[in-house]
Amino acid sequence: MSIMQLDAGEQLAPANGLSLCYQSFGSPSDPALLLVMGLGAQMVLWEDGFCRMLADRGFFVVRFDNRDIGKSSRISTPPPDLARVFMGQEQLRAPYTLADMAADTVGLMDALGLEKAHVVGASMGGMIAQEMAIRHPERVQTLTSIMSTTGERGLPPPKPEVWAAMTAPPPLTVEAFIEANVRVARLLRGYADAAEEANDRARSARAAARGLNPAGGARQMAAILASGSRAEALAGVKIPTLVIHGADDPLVPVEGGRATARAIAHAKLLVLEKMGHTLPRAVWPPIVEAIAAHARG
Repeated sequence: MSIMQLDAGEQLAPANGLSLCYQSFGSPSDPALLLVMGLGAQMVLWEDGFCRMLADRGFFVVRFDNRDIGKSSRISTPPPDLARVFMGQEQLRAPYTLADMAADTVGLMDALGLEKAHVVGASMGGMIAQEMAIRHPERVQTLTSIMSTTGERGLPPPKPEVWAAMTAPPPLTVEAFIEANVRVARLLRGYADAAEEANDRARSARAAARGLNPAGGARQMAAILASGSRAEALAGVKIPTLVIHGADDPLVPVEGGRATARAIAHAKLLVLEKMGHTLPRAVWPPIVEAIAAHARG
């Protein structure tokens, strides 16, 4: 299968036996910078303005929908009943792992002719980026792991109210999806902000228009749970690494970022105040500058 053009500048590319939807910003002659998004989140959560800020700093920026989300391939295997899994009533059966999702990302690079890329992942995307650094180090020029973790046991858990919201039954209508996403984003951000809530609503409406796949989020969660700890493998990573985390992250507490920075030799850690588990526009400038400086360094 060849690359296929979609609407709004989006394209479909073959990757690891699947089709991944992607979009690029900037010049293909510039160094490639790959943005990997998190659990149940479409590529548009890397907002256009954020992508353009990186492109303006001299990078060919590529964002994409992971498998099982947005316009990328959906997996047909029924998702596990995570409530029963968490209660010990059912054994976890994951149709794929984070390593498979890392292979998807490398497959997208192959389709785009990218030998290497600066890889930036947020939340689950940070876990996928870590797996790329572990399993495909020759393809990763630098690694930036944002609001993510190593997966090791003993780290502080999410706040109960945030975890309850994240694991609630998925909304089944567009209206319910938008309202649920606005509520969850407020919890993840950790504070009320009228401007950001308007952005949350607009992002959710855009995601809904691109297609909803509640079962995909459950399969992605199963992939996280089935993949276990990366701490030991990360100790062997030699790729220049930057870890960025919010001081007030209620879903992946900052200790997860500190653990990631400890696991990788010579990793740099940037902890940002008034940042939870979202990317509000107020933190774009320091994050973009940190990524750009890290990639150039």
